[in-house]
Amino acid sequence: MNQPPSPVSRRTALVGAGTVGALAAAASLLPGVREATPATAALPKAPPNGGGYSLSDHVRQYYQTARI
Repeated sequence: MNQPPSPVSRRTALVGAGTVGALAAAASLLPGVREATPATAALPKAPPNGGGYSLSDHVRQYYQTARI
């Protein structure tokens, strides 16, 4: 009386995929536990008489790549 296992039908596979998609959407909407973000480093204060622009390494690199 052994019956061969029935293959998964296309309809069953699509229903399963839809269920997984719905669960994923619901999980993304639920509020989750978030890790505390580390405090960002404080920016240096601007000089009192203006002149807050400083030529840093990343600005120099940009100027090099922007040359024609």
